[in-house]
Amino acid sequence: MTAPIPRDIPDLPAVPRMPALLPSPVPATAVVTPVRHPLAAVYRLLVALAASAAVTIELVLGSPLRTLSYFSIQSNILLALVLAVSARRAWSARRPLPSALAGAALLYITLTGLVYHLLLANASSPFAITDETSTPTGWHALTNLILHTAVPAAALLDWLLLTAPGRLHLRQAATWLLYPLAYLTFSFTRGELIPPGTADRYLYPFLDVDQLGYKSVLGNALLLGLSFYALAILLVALDHARPNPVRHRAKTGFRLQPPVG
Repeated sequence: MTAPIPRDIPDLPAVPRMPALLPSPVPATAVVTPVRHPLAAVYRLLVALAASAAVTIELVLGSPLRTLSYFSIQSNILLALVLAVSARRAWSARRPLPSALAGAALLYITLTGLVYHLLLANASSPFAITDETSTPTGWHALTNLILHTAVPAAALLDWLLLTAPGRLHLRQAATWLLYPLAYLTFSFTRGELIPPGTADRYLYPFLDVDQLGYKSVLGNALLLGLSFYALAILLVALDHARPNPVRHRAKTGFRLQPPVG
């Protein structure tokens, strides 16, 4: 015979809840073995050396201050620095440079190549500089080819074939335009400081205030700025759509044992 169930059952003490665990993200390098990329390291170092050599030759043959005032020279210097650091990181299996910096260098060197070939070296362009007096010769012809064609093409190949995709972000596109805007301000300031009538007072014909006036130059700058922004968005979109050229099977510190029986 069982005991009667009491009508009033005393409240049971509350079961203490498990303390909430604080988020503790584990970096990928703590689990995944870092992977060296010697091919990418060697390639980037060679491109950086080529850009550096071409810039050095231009500095030796011409006026250093004038040479350093060109957007193409500045973009090549930035790319050479970025690729040199990236080469060291790829060789030593370290994490890549921030995507904002790498993307900016890629955009600026791509702009260098596109502006040169579409506006400056294109005979049908209103800003073409390919007449007999301005066509580079000798060492200038070689450095011109390296700075405006070979290095931009090599940078694009590095991005497409040796860089993991999906690292660029749309929010970075507007930030990348700050440097071209700063260069426009620099061009205006430089032109005001140089006496009128001086040769190469404005280094690019589409920014020549003496020939076009501020209204036309600002219009050109606006069109170029919109084109630059469209190109930046295109690079971001392609970065997320392209396949991964450096996919590999990552090794971790854990090994799953097969089930027994």
